[in-house]
Amino acid sequence: MSQLTISWEPERRIFTVSELSVAIRGLFEDQFSDIWVSGEISGTKTASSGHCYFSLKDDGAQVRCVCFRGTARYLKFKPQDGIAVLARGRLDVYESRGEYQLLVEALEPQGYGALQLAFEQLKKKLASEGLFDATRKRALPKYPTRIGIVSSPAGAVIQDIVQILSRRFPGIHIRLYPTLVQGEGAAAAISRGIGYFSRSGWPQVVIVARGGGSLEDLWAFNEESVARAIAACSVPVISAIGHETDFTIADFVADLRAPTPSAAAGIVICTRQELLDGIAACVRKMEQALRYRLAAAGRRLHEQGVDRATTVLHRRIGRFSQRVDELEYALRDRLRNALLGRGAALSGLEQRLRRMDLRLRFGAAHRRLAFAHAEAIQAMRFRLTAARGRFEPLDAQLVQLSPLRVLDRGYAIVLDERGEILKDAAQTSPGAQLEIRLSRGRVGARVTEQKS
Repeated sequence: MSQLTISWEPERRIFTVSELSVAIRGLFEDQFSDIWVSGEISGTKTASSGHCYFSLKDDGAQVRCVCFRGTARYLKFKPQDGIAVLARGRLDVYESRGEYQLLVEALEPQGYGALQLAFEQLKKKLASEGLFDATRKRALPKYPTRIGIVSSPAGAVIQDIVQILSRRFPGIHIRLYPTLVQGEGAAAAISRGIGYFSRSGWPQVVIVARGGGSLEDLWAFNEESVARAIAACSVPVISAIGHETDFTIADFVADLRAPTPSAAAGIVICTRQELLDGIAACVRKMEQALRYRLAAAGRRLHEQGVDRATTVLHRRIGRFSQRVDELEYALRDRLRNALLGRGAALSGLEQRLRRMDLRLRFGAAHRRLAFAHAEAIQAMRFRLTAARGRFEPLDAQLVQLSPLRVLDRGYAIVLDERGEILKDAAQTSPGAQLEIRLSRGRVGARVTEQKS
């Protein structure tokens, strides 16, 4: 009887790498969609795309973090190495490297307020550019007749300023640029108001005013755009923000700081009347409450509707942007290596060309020619000396054997008319002309007699 064997094996489920990454991301989105992580910032790097990359570390581990450009611009301070922070965000998977990373949406320093840190960072930056220097402060006109005001049209501040100015100097011309003084978009609106008065050339002085509040309430006046708009204004600017103990970046850049908006009205014009009371507190509170409720309702609507879709879209765009940043870094490395290689090749060619320089070759040939010339002259001198040594004995012998030596002993040589030597008297006849050559000189003669 045969034995039946049954094997129980678990069903295998095979993932592709992409499927595994998607599955892990799904787990992260379910369990780590809104978390706070504490740690110390290290390896901060900002790409040309505007995305900020860094790591959070403690004594035992570290995690990569990414703050995309759309979020980084709204951070209250810029990430810096060595700062202990609380980071809020969600975990995500970066498929290209198979790593998980924290998508940072907010940062809070531990032991140091985020707004205060941002305040100090911007203050240091603008001070280094000279925006706080006393030399660039302009004097206020003594009797201005046209005053521009950048403030909220609904608060008590504008009412106080208008009343005080009207009582102090009746008939003064006032123009208000209505703007937000708190919350999202307030800094941009304030900058537009200052720029409007600067371009129009209408006011003789501009007052930037807001009532008191917390550091968060006054933060619009600590934005860099507002500071640069004040510095670029074509007319003097008075900063009248908060209470006397409140200081903002706008106070340091402005040509004059007033301790309160009401004090600004007293500073800008000569004193003639008492200050007026503010507008009714109930109206202000009602309007403020209404604005608060509308803002809260708007935030809830945004979170329930658009926020989810935009978050998913921004995360996908962020991942692609991160990939672009990595490709950019790789391209820079390749270009740098290619340039180094081409530089080395160029240096080698320059050395070869230097060795083949015709001037060097001509110099060597000239030295060889000079050496050969010197050797030729020396050889010619040697040969001439040797020839002279052979010639001089022969010359002496020839001189001894020369017939002219005989003439020195009194003998003479007789030549006929043809210049031939006469050896026989029969070779001439009487009347012939003869030439007698002596040892020194010649003598002419005529034959008168012939004897044999």
